[in-house]
Amino acid sequence: MQSTAAVAAVDDRQKKRVALASAVGTSVEWYDYHDYSIASALVIGKLSFPEISPLAGTMAAFATFAVGFIARPLGGTLAGHLGDKIGRKKVMVLTLTLMGVATMLIGLLPTYAQIGAAAPVMLVVLRLLQGLSAGGEWGSAALMAVEHAPADQRGRFGNYVQLGTPAGMFLANVVILGATFMLAEDQFQAWGWRIPFLLSAVMVVVGFVIRAKVDE
Repeated sequence: MQSTAAVAAVDDRQKKRVALASAVGTSVEWYDYHDYSIASALVIGKLSFPEISPLAGTMAAFATFAVGFIARPLGGTLAGHLGDKIGRKKVMVLTLTLMGVATMLIGLLPTYAQIGAAAPVMLVVLRLLQGLSAGGEWGSAALMAVEHAPADQRGRFGNYVQLGTPAGMFLANVVILGATFMLAEDQFQAWGWRIPFLLSAVMVVVGFVIRAKVDE
Protein backbone atom coordinates (compact mmCIF):
# COMPACT_ATOMS: atom_id res chain seq x y z
CA MET A 1 0.00 0.00 0.00
CA GLN A 2 2.78 2.43 0.85
CA SER A 3 4.55 1.66 -2.39
CA THR A 4 1.36 2.25 -4.39
CA ALA A 5 0.72 5.50 -2.55
CA ALA A 6 4.29 6.67 -3.18
CA VAL A 7 3.99 5.93 -6.90
CA ALA A 8 0.68 7.79 -7.03
CA ALA A 9 2.25 10.79 -5.29
CA VAL A 10 5.15 10.82 -7.76
CA ASP A 11 2.74 10.53 -10.68
CA ASP A 12 0.68 13.41 -9.31
CA ARG A 13 3.76 15.62 -8.93
CA GLN A 14 4.87 14.72 -12.43
CA LYS A 15 1.49 15.66 -13.89
CA LYS A 16 1.61 19.03 -12.15
CA ARG A 17 5.19 19.52 -13.30
CA VAL A 18 4.20 18.85 -16.91
CA ALA A 19 1.33 21.33 -16.66
CA LEU A 20 3.66 23.96 -15.20
CA ALA A 21 6.35 23.27 -17.81
CA SER A 22 3.80 23.58 -20.61
CA ALA A 23 2.42 26.88 -19.32
CA VAL A 24 5.81 28.43 -18.52
CA GLY A 25 7.42 27.31 -21.76
CA THR A 26 4.56 28.67 -23.83
CA SER A 27 4.70 31.94 -21.88
CA VAL A 28 8.39 32.29 -22.73
CA GLU A 29 7.73 31.51 -26.40
CA TRP A 30 4.98 34.08 -26.69
CA TYR A 31 6.88 36.68 -24.70
CA ASP A 32 9.59 36.43 -27.37
CA TYR A 33 7.10 36.37 -30.21
CA HIS A 34 5.11 39.35 -28.95
CA ASP A 35 8.25 41.39 -28.28
CA TYR A 36 8.73 41.47 -32.02
CA SER A 37 5.13 42.42 -32.77
CA ILE A 38 5.47 45.53 -30.57
CA ALA A 39 8.93 46.38 -31.89
CA SER A 40 7.56 46.15 -35.44
CA ALA A 41 5.26 49.05 -34.73
CA LEU A 42 7.82 51.12 -32.80
CA VAL A 43 11.32 50.74 -34.22
CA ILE A 44 11.89 47.93 -36.74
CA GLY A 45 10.74 49.94 -39.74
CA LYS A 46 12.99 52.88 -38.91
CA LEU A 47 16.07 50.77 -38.23
CA SER A 48 15.78 48.09 -40.90
CA PHE A 49 14.01 49.95 -43.73
CA PRO A 50 15.15 53.58 -43.47
CA GLU A 51 15.50 54.08 -47.23
CA ILE A 52 11.73 54.06 -47.79
CA SER A 53 8.96 56.25 -46.41
CA PRO A 54 7.97 55.88 -42.74
CA LEU A 55 4.64 54.32 -43.72
CA ALA A 56 6.24 51.86 -46.14
CA GLY A 57 8.91 51.06 -43.54
CA THR A 58 6.27 50.23 -40.95
CA MET A 59 4.42 48.05 -43.45
CA ALA A 60 7.68 46.26 -44.30
CA ALA A 61 8.28 45.68 -40.59
CA PHE A 62 4.82 44.15 -40.23
CA ALA A 63 5.57 42.00 -43.28
CA THR A 64 8.59 40.55 -41.48
CA PHE A 65 6.29 39.89 -38.52
CA ALA A 66 3.96 37.98 -40.86
CA VAL A 67 6.85 35.78 -41.99
CA GLY A 68 6.79 34.08 -38.61
CA PHE A 69 3.16 33.05 -39.09
CA ILE A 70 3.96 31.58 -42.50
CA ALA A 71 6.63 29.39 -40.90
CA ARG A 72 4.44 28.17 -38.03
CA PRO A 73 2.64 25.32 -39.86
CA LEU A 74 5.98 23.95 -41.00
CA GLY A 75 7.28 24.18 -37.44
CA GLY A 76 4.29 22.22 -36.16
CA THR A 77 4.81 19.53 -38.80
CA LEU A 78 8.52 19.18 -38.06
CA ALA A 79 7.98 19.14 -34.30
CA GLY A 80 5.31 16.47 -34.59
CA HIS A 81 7.60 14.28 -36.65
CA LEU A 82 10.57 14.80 -34.35
CA GLY A 83 8.43 14.27 -31.27
CA ASP A 84 7.51 10.80 -32.50
CA LYS A 85 11.15 10.04 -33.31
CA ILE A 86 13.13 11.47 -30.40
CA GLY A 87 10.48 12.30 -27.79
CA ARG A 88 8.27 15.24 -26.81
CA LYS A 89 10.57 16.49 -24.07
CA LYS A 90 13.56 16.91 -26.36
CA VAL A 91 11.44 18.72 -28.93
CA MET A 92 10.01 21.08 -26.30
CA VAL A 93 13.52 21.92 -25.08
CA LEU A 94 14.63 22.39 -28.68
CA THR A 95 11.79 24.78 -29.57
CA LEU A 96 12.37 26.79 -26.40
CA THR A 97 16.09 27.09 -27.13
CA LEU A 98 15.53 27.97 -30.78
CA MET A 99 13.08 30.74 -29.91
CA GLY A 100 15.38 32.13 -27.23
CA VAL A 101 18.46 32.18 -29.47
CA ALA A 102 16.56 33.78 -32.37
CA THR A 103 15.09 36.42 -30.07
CA MET A 104 18.43 37.31 -28.49
CA LEU A 105 20.03 37.58 -31.93
CA ILE A 106 17.31 40.02 -32.97
CA GLY A 107 18.28 42.05 -29.92
CA LEU A 108 21.90 42.03 -31.11
CA LEU A 109 21.16 42.55 -34.80
CA PRO A 110 22.98 45.44 -36.53
CA THR A 111 20.81 48.06 -38.20
CA TYR A 112 20.56 48.99 -41.88
CA ALA A 113 22.84 51.96 -41.23
CA GLN A 114 25.53 49.59 -39.98
CA ILE A 115 25.46 46.69 -42.46
CA GLY A 116 23.05 47.77 -45.20
CA ALA A 117 20.61 45.36 -46.86
CA ALA A 118 22.02 42.43 -44.89
CA ALA A 119 20.14 43.71 -41.84
CA PRO A 120 16.59 43.07 -43.13
CA VAL A 121 17.69 39.78 -44.70
CA MET A 122 19.04 38.54 -41.38
CA LEU A 123 15.90 39.80 -39.68
CA VAL A 124 13.70 37.72 -41.98
CA VAL A 125 15.82 34.61 -41.30
CA LEU A 126 15.48 35.09 -37.54
CA ARG A 127 11.74 35.61 -37.90
CA LEU A 128 11.52 32.33 -39.79
CA LEU A 129 13.29 30.61 -36.90
CA GLN A 130 10.89 32.21 -34.42
CA GLY A 131 7.95 31.02 -36.50
CA LEU A 132 9.27 27.47 -36.70
CA SER A 133 9.77 27.46 -32.95
CA ALA A 134 6.34 28.85 -32.14
CA GLY A 135 4.65 26.36 -34.46
CA GLY A 136 6.45 23.44 -32.87
CA GLU A 137 6.06 24.71 -29.32
CA TRP A 138 2.32 24.96 -29.01
CA GLY A 139 1.46 21.57 -30.49
CA SER A 140 4.20 19.76 -28.58
CA ALA A 141 3.34 21.38 -25.26
CA ALA A 142 -0.40 20.77 -25.67
CA LEU A 143 0.14 17.14 -26.66
CA MET A 144 2.50 16.42 -23.78
CA ALA A 145 0.18 18.08 -21.26
CA VAL A 146 -2.81 16.07 -22.46
CA GLU A 147 -0.81 12.83 -22.58
CA HIS A 148 0.14 13.25 -18.91
CA ALA A 149 -3.35 14.33 -17.81
CA PRO A 150 -5.79 12.10 -15.95
CA ALA A 151 -8.47 10.77 -18.28
CA ASP A 152 -11.12 13.07 -16.79
CA GLN A 153 -8.93 16.22 -16.78
CA ARG A 154 -7.52 16.40 -20.31
CA GLY A 155 -9.39 19.58 -21.13
CA ARG A 156 -8.06 21.33 -18.03
CA PHE A 157 -4.47 20.21 -18.62
CA GLY A 158 -4.64 21.23 -22.28
CA ASN A 159 -5.85 24.65 -21.21
CA TYR A 160 -2.67 25.29 -19.22
CA VAL A 161 -0.81 25.58 -22.51
CA GLN A 162 -3.23 28.17 -23.84
CA LEU A 163 -2.91 30.20 -20.63
CA GLY A 164 0.76 30.68 -21.46
CA THR A 165 -0.08 32.70 -24.58
CA PRO A 166 -1.78 35.71 -22.91
CA ALA A 167 0.68 35.49 -20.01
CA GLY A 168 3.62 35.87 -22.40
CA MET A 169 1.94 38.71 -24.27
CA PHE A 170 1.15 40.52 -21.03
CA LEU A 171 4.74 40.18 -19.82
CA ALA A 172 6.10 41.49 -23.13
CA ASN A 173 3.87 44.55 -22.90
CA VAL A 174 4.94 45.19 -19.31
CA VAL A 175 8.66 44.94 -20.10
CA ILE A 176 8.48 47.18 -23.16
CA LEU A 177 6.23 49.67 -21.39
CA GLY A 178 8.75 49.81 -18.54
CA ALA A 179 11.58 50.43 -20.98
CA THR A 180 9.73 53.29 -22.68
CA PHE A 181 9.00 54.91 -19.31
CA MET A 182 12.53 54.61 -17.94
CA LEU A 183 14.34 55.76 -21.08
CA ALA A 184 14.15 58.89 -23.16
CA GLU A 185 12.66 58.39 -26.61
CA ASP A 186 15.99 58.73 -28.39
CA GLN A 187 17.58 56.22 -25.99
CA PHE A 188 14.80 53.73 -26.57
CA GLN A 189 15.06 54.14 -30.34
CA ALA A 190 18.86 53.81 -30.26
CA TRP A 191 19.33 50.84 -27.94
CA GLY A 192 16.56 50.53 -25.36
CA TRP A 193 14.32 48.48 -27.65
CA ARG A 194 16.93 45.71 -27.52
CA ILE A 195 16.53 45.15 -23.77
CA PRO A 196 13.30 43.09 -23.93
CA PHE A 197 14.85 40.83 -26.56
CA LEU A 198 18.01 40.28 -24.54
CA LEU A 199 16.01 39.57 -21.37
CA SER A 200 14.73 36.51 -23.19
CA ALA A 201 17.95 34.78 -22.11
CA VAL A 202 16.82 34.83 -18.48
CA MET A 203 13.36 33.52 -19.30
CA VAL A 204 14.72 30.74 -21.50
CA VAL A 205 16.96 29.54 -18.66
CA VAL A 206 13.98 29.44 -16.29
CA GLY A 207 11.88 27.56 -18.83
CA PHE A 208 14.72 25.16 -19.58
CA VAL A 209 15.23 24.30 -15.91
CA ILE A 210 11.53 23.57 -15.45
CA ARG A 211 11.27 21.47 -18.60
CA ALA A 212 14.43 19.53 -17.83
CA LYS A 213 12.66 18.03 -14.81
CA VAL A 214 9.78 16.65 -16.85
CA ASP A 215 9.76 12.93 -17.63
CA GLU A 216 9.16 11.77 -21.20
